[in-house]
Amino acid sequence: MSKTFAQLCLVSSLTMLLSTSAWAQTPAASRTATAAAPAASVPAASCPAILKQTFKRLQDDSPQDLCQYAGKVVLVVNTASYCGFTGQYEGLEAMYAKYSAKGLVVLGFPSNDFGQQEPGSSKEIADFCFNTYGVKFPMFAKSIVSGKEPNSLYVNLIKATGKAPAWNFHKYLIDRKGNVVDSYGSKVAPTDKQLVSAVEKALAM
Repeated sequence: MSKTFAQLCLVSSLTMLLSTSAWAQTPAASRTATAAAPAASVPAASCPAILKQTFKRLQDDSPQDLCQYAGKVVLVVNTASYCGFTGQYEGLEAMYAKYSAKGLVVLGFPSNDFGQQEPGSSKEIADFCFNTYGVKFPMFAKSIVSGKEPNSLYVNLIKATGKAPAWNFHKYLIDRKGNVVDSYGSKVAPTDKQLVSAVEKALAM
């Protein structure tokens, strides 16, 4: 072995030794942060096509991008304040409270399409929902959900299921990947075993 090559080997060995020593003396917390750094580059869940919609929030008309619910199980319901099914607000809020930590969100879309049972302004609807039923799940400004010109979300929901709302409190269930699982008529209450089972199954996936 030449003298020059031997010197190069010695320098390389010393460099590796110093590097190892410096790592060992680094606080454990700093080492953990360094090791975990690559995780920050993991992209957020992509938004499924059906959620690429923007609607005004009921309370203040602030635009809301539905992509904020990507990765969640979504239950979409068209609502009304003066309907025989209005009491379902209570069950919907209870379901939201029970399962929201597991990834469920309920989205309410007030509509005056059926029986003229949602005649009020956004403020009147919002006050009614909160003061009467303590509704905390997201609610959106009044819109059309049936007929020839339903809002853009309902266009896709109807197309995916082949079923348009026939009355207030029709429900559509969307899984975490943005697939429309099924639709449920007004008479299917939030406590119905069929609906609860479907929600729990979607949450488990």
